[in-house]
Amino acid sequence: MEGLAGYVLRRLLFLPVTLLIVSFATFYITRWGPGDPVSVYSGQYRDPEAFARVRAKYGLDKPIIEQYGIYMKALVLHGDFGESFRYRDRTIPEIIGPKIWVSARLGVYAFILTFLIGIPAGVYAAVKQGSWRDPLVIGVLLLFQSIPVLVIVPMLVLVFAAKLHWLPAGGFDGIFSTSMVIPTIALSLGGIAGVARLARATTLGTMNEDFVRTARAKGLSERTVITQHIARNSLVPVMTTVIGLSLVGLIEGALFTETLLGIPGIGRFIYESVTGRDYNVILAVVLLITTAFVVMNLVVDLALIVIDPRIRAGRAGAR
Repeated sequence: MEGLAGYVLRRLLFLPVTLLIVSFATFYITRWGPGDPVSVYSGQYRDPEAFARVRAKYGLDKPIIEQYGIYMKALVLHGDFGESFRYRDRTIPEIIGPKIWVSARLGVYAFILTFLIGIPAGVYAAVKQGSWRDPLVIGVLLLFQSIPVLVIVPMLVLVFAAKLHWLPAGGFDGIFSTSMVIPTIALSLGGIAGVARLARATTLGTMNEDFVRTARAKGLSERTVITQHIARNSLVPVMTTVIGLSLVGLIEGALFTETLLGIPGIGRFIYESVTGRDYNVILAVVLLITTAFVVMNLVVDLALIVIDPRIRAGRAGAR
């Protein structure tokens, strides 16, 4: 347990360093882009003196290093993410909290669907290696993966909403409503092929292990061998590689899916904040996503240490 605690502590110590690098990079990029939020939200109003007063109020007239120092001091000492240029009456956590909750529930649906289809498809393709079923399964999934979200969402709306009238064309009516079906499918299609291909590769490697041959020698049915021995041991590398990357993929897909379908989630909000140059909101969202990504990878690593005795032994040997 001491070795595990030390491993967790070392990983957590890297989190502030990672957040510092990401925050400065994001801060620098947003400040040096064309335009600024003052001119964006002023519309056709043009008064250089008024602009100068507003920029001075928000510290936008200071050197970028000084701006960053002021921002980080307020964030570290007071947990202050700054003020949104678009929503003046609420704090940034109050603004993005409900939107993250909407996207998180949508992401859970997409995440579950990705693995429910991807893992069985990959295992099936591996078991059918050498037959036409193997390339057919992977080829069909790769076809769907190659279609951009900007194309797949209108296609789904056209088929299921405009033609069949089974589903609403957009909006958000709640987590258990039919409005979740189209965005869930759109967010899942890109990741299913990746999960299936990795599951296929790990399954092919597991099928040659000694314990699989022993299970067959004991007279166990092929279905039992596949489900209880091959598939179960193939899940470990799939979890290691895919879960963290899937988080990034879901956020990227939500950016377009929520915008196209009018879902009030964090993806649509990021798009609106970037186009509106709402500096502090962009930075807050990036920091939250980075923290979630690092913590998610740590949780996955710890789960694998608990699940797989080989990884536990490796950690013990490293100590």
